[in-house]
Amino acid sequence: MSVYQIAVLPGDGIGPEVTREAERAILAAADEFSFEVKLEHWPIGGTALDQFDTPFPDATRDACLAADAVFLGAIGGPKWDHETGSRRCEAALLSLRKALGGYANLRPVIVPESLVESSPLRAERVAGTDLLIVRELTGGIYFGTPRSSTEEKASNAMVYSRGEIERIVRIAFDLARKRRGRLTSVDKANVLEVSQLWRSVVTEIHNAEFSDIELEHLYIDNAAIQLILRPSQFDVIVTGNLFGDILSDLAGTLPGSLGILPSASIGGKVGLFEPVHGSAPDIVGKGYANPAGALLSAVMLLQMLGEMEASARIQHGVVKALEDGILTYDLGGTASTLEFSNAVLEHAFTISTTTV
Repeated sequence: MSVYQIAVLPGDGIGPEVTREAERAILAAADEFSFEVKLEHWPIGGTALDQFDTPFPDATRDACLAADAVFLGAIGGPKWDHETGSRRCEAALLSLRKALGGYANLRPVIVPESLVESSPLRAERVAGTDLLIVRELTGGIYFGTPRSSTEEKASNAMVYSRGEIERIVRIAFDLARKRRGRLTSVDKANVLEVSQLWRSVVTEIHNAEFSDIELEHLYIDNAAIQLILRPSQFDVIVTGNLFGDILSDLAGTLPGSLGILPSASIGGKVGLFEPVHGSAPDIVGKGYANPAGALLSAVMLLQMLGEMEASARIQHGVVKALEDGILTYDLGGTASTLEFSNAVLEHAFTISTTTV
């Protein structure tokens, strides 16, 4: 029997609420498909700051590095917004990513037929959307040096090495090969030297290793426009840190709520899985939180562990719950966090829906 150690970081706000439902699904899958998961909880973010005077305790870091996977709920909130420097909740997330070394952030965006009317765009425009954004996560302008700031002037450097581009692009090409065989690379090569290198490396790798994949290059401004005009044209999108940050958030609006979107950060020592929504402190404890993003992040986690049947079963449960109109408040429905999760588990495993 396979045994997996999962470090669970519930975090702040609604993080513990949605994480709890993901754990229920993972445990149900383990029971159904005869593998074992050991879930250990560790503090991060504001909760850790209150308890240990740091948003990213050493014990949490060590537990994450020793795990087979890390599951994160959400971090931060108004209570800690005054903190600065290494005490900021966001600093904990950056430190976590750095420790794990995951350089490829994967954000699938699917608009199922059951949610086309929930989108802020016209139904016929978003129908059929099924795309994956592959964002380089550890380089680019967020980490480039030199950087400086004074009262009169500030600067940041967008820096990428050939090696950094090659590794993220190979992951994107591999994923495109497993999907529908199309890759869109996004840059700003008409004005940025760093993007000119990016485009050159992408083209070289395509010609040498992935000529069977259909490749197109788009400038970031056109890519953003096309993402709104006709999102269903995209299969896999690969881009740098800054542009990926923008496009993934923009694409996240297509289904009508960030609450249903999962993510994974891979390529390093341990994979990190988390819903893309924030901590939503205004709805904590009300049962309004949408657990779909957390449940689908659990799907990605199980895929990474190689438990493909288990992951497919949970994904099926989410799709069926949405098709049945079991919608949480963010999607215009009335289902509570627990009610949605129960519906997913009933479709996935036909198990008891009592609270775990």
